[in-house]
Amino acid sequence: MPAPPTRSDGAHPPGCVIGLFWVERDRVCLGSPPIDEDPGVFLSPTRLSVGEGVRRQSWSWADLTDVRVLDVPVRSSAARWATRVTGVVAAALNAWGPQGPTVMTAVVCARDGRRVETPVFAGAATAYTRREVDLSLGLLSHFVRGGAAPDLLTRWWDENQPSDVLHSRERERVLESWTAPLM
Repeated sequence: MPAPPTRSDGAHPPGCVIGLFWVERDRVCLGSPPIDEDPGVFLSPTRLSVGEGVRRQSWSWADLTDVRVLDVPVRSSAARWATRVTGVVAAALNAWGPQGPTVMTAVVCARDGRRVETPVFAGAATAYTRREVDLSLGLLSHFVRGGAAPDLLTRWWDENQPSDVLHSRERERVLESWTAPLM
C-alpha cells in the first residue's frame, strides 16, 4: 500500500515507505502498517514486536538471531517500464483493477528457539527494486546484530517528513545513506 498523498491542508502525511519499512514519527513497521486483524511487525530502538495489545509478542534485539522477509515482490527494470506503460493505459481507459497490496511473510527467529511467521503487507505500490530489497534486508540484519537501531529511521522522518510518495530511486538513496556508515 503506497504512502498517503499530501493532505490538502499542507500537513505532512503520517508516514512513508522506505524499502521494506513504513516510517512514521513514532514508529517503524516492517511492511506497511497493519490493518484489521493483521498483527503487524513493529521495530523500536530496543525491541521487535509482532502484534499489539494482549496478542503482542516481543523480543529485545539481543534475543533475536534472525529476521527475514519472504515473498517480497521484486521487479526488474523491464517490468518497471511495463508497469508504467500499463498504468498510463489503465488511467487513459479508466480501467483500474481491484488489486490490493502483496502479502509478504516476516520470519522472526529468537535465541530460545522460537520461530514466528506472520503476514505483513508490502508497502510498495507494485513491487520493490532488487537494490531496495537488498539494502532493506542488510539494514534489518544490522538491527539484529546490534550495529544499528530503528530510531535511525524515525530520526530521518523527523528531519525530512517527505510530502510526497518517494520513487524507488529516492528510496534507494535514503537506504544507502543509512547503510553506508555501517559498512
